Amino acid sequence: MTKQVIGSLARISDIAQVPWELKPVPATDWRTGDYVAAEVTGERSELYNVEDTSGTMVPVAAHDMVVGALGHRAATLEGVGSFEAVKNGRMHCLTNAGLLGAFTSLSPFLPRPISLSYRGHLRRGRSFLGMQDFALPARDRRFSVPTILLIGSSMSAGKTTTGRVVIETLAARGANITGAKLTGAGRYRDILSFRRAGAAAIFDFVDAGLPSTAVPEDVFRTALRPLLAAIDAGKPDFLVAEAGASPLEPYNGEAAIDELGDNIRCTILCASDPYAVLGVQKAFDLPIDIVSGPATTTSAGRDLVTRLTGLPSFNILDAGSLPGFRAALSGSIGIEA
Repeated sequence: MTKQVIGSLARISDIAQVPWELKPVPATDWRTGDYVAAEVTGERSELYNVEDTSGTMVPVAAHDMVVGALGHRAATLEGVGSFEAVKNGRMHCLTNAGLLGAFTSLSPFLPRPISLSYRGHLRRGRSFLGMQDFALPARDRRFSVPTILLIGSSMSAGKTTTGRVVIETLAARGANITGAKLTGAGRYRDILSFRRAGAAAIFDFVDAGLPSTAVPEDVFRTALRPLLAAIDAGKPDFLVAEAGASPLEPYNGEAAIDELGDNIRCTILCASDPYAVLGVQKAFDLPIDIVSGPATTTSAGRDLVTRLTGLPSFNILDAGSLPGFRAALSGSIGIEA
């Protein structure tokens, strides 16, 4: 082995500072969030990079060791996999953050993912280490922060890009903003970009001890409530909250929206095409205030969104559209444009 890379799912832990040892555990005893180590196998592809605890992408090659967490992924455009599908210790990085399992369905448009061979679970003394050991503690605090919610018609629909523009807009007006990603599969880069955009604090479900939110709903809600309590304790003026993927995918987006409740002041739908806007509007009973994303790239797309749904739409990648977008956002949350 030439080097060890600790994936960003371990950024909430102390495993980079405090010694641990490896011990193999039978697959029947594996659980979501367990910290494990696996050796890189196979030849490099474009995906042979691991996001470390600082958010830096680190190239890996055969015989390097990756430390990550067991979990599930159900990405509509990329791949589906789970630690429960691992056979004979052969694994993949389901995301570059070190979400570990085995792919069961993979887009043919993706390069070959990182192949791994399981080497063991992380242990100190008699205790095995997992994400829940380092999760935010429970707090008896009701969430009451005004929230701008970002949802999508699918993954890669422009939610994070739109979230950055929202944060930049509000921070430029002197607002104290917290940025958060409440559902999805673990990556650090999205919320780091929220910080760079001007968010005073950033959170995601990793802070709550989940490698992804593809878990039973009761497990997700139990983890999300301390996260929302921690956000509320910071007393921001607004929370800009991204729900990864779409509310209809198996990442508990609907449960996250329910937990936010009547604190939602504005909902922005980032859609892949105009018909997807109509689909989400019909399939999911949630008032939508603004449409953005690839569906709005051209005037034809925006016209079709308006014709199909009556909703205002803006291409935020076009500087000429930003004043209209900011005015619509201001109107939705009740502040001066």
